[in-house]
Amino acid sequence: MKPLSESDPIHHTQKIKAQMSQLIEHLRGDVGKVTEPKAQALFETSAEVLTGLVKAFDDYEKKCEAAWRTEPTTSRPKERTTA
Repeated sequence: MKPLSESDPIHHTQKIKAQMSQLIEHLRGDVGKVTEPKAQALFETSAEVLTGLVKAFDDYEKKCEAAWRTEPTTSRPKERTTA
């Protein structure tokens, strides 16, 4: 497989996803190391939020969500505003 160029956004999304995945593992590991329930909830919630971000990065890479596709959009007439 050919290495991705520095200007290719996928090169960067893959690196960021790897870093977020490491942080998710760290957070989930720390849930078992602390005894304070609020800290445990904070770490688990943070891991869940990051998991959602990793999914968003995956969706961007796969262009499987409408927001990430580059297909042309139909143009709508501009709304007129009155002053």
